[in-house]
Amino acid sequence: MQMSETELMLRGYGLTTAEIFYRMPDYKNVLNTFVWQDYDLAPDHPRLFGFIEFWQDSIEGPLHSIRFTHRKMISPGEWRSVVGELTYH
Repeated sequence: MQMSETELMLRGYGLTTAEIFYRMPDYKNVLNTFVWQDYDLAPDHPRLFGFIEFWQDSIEGPLHSIRFTHRKMISPGEWRSVVGELTYH
C-alpha cells in the first residue's frame, strides 16, 4: 500500500530534488539535464542513491554530476490535530 505525501512527511521524509547532468551516449561532449524528485530520508537518501545506481546500471548516458537539495515540509512537532472549527461571519 502506497503512503500519502502527508504520511511520508510525518514519518520524517522530505522532498528531495536532484538535477542530474549526464553525457549524451552518441555525443560525449554534449551535456544534458534530468530533474528527479521524490520523498526521501536525509541524510542517507536511499531512494536517490537507488535511482543513481539504476541509472548507472540501465541507462547509457554516463553521469557527469548531480546537484540535489532536501527540504522537510513539516516535522512531527509542527503537526496539530484540529478537533473542531469555529466559523465567524
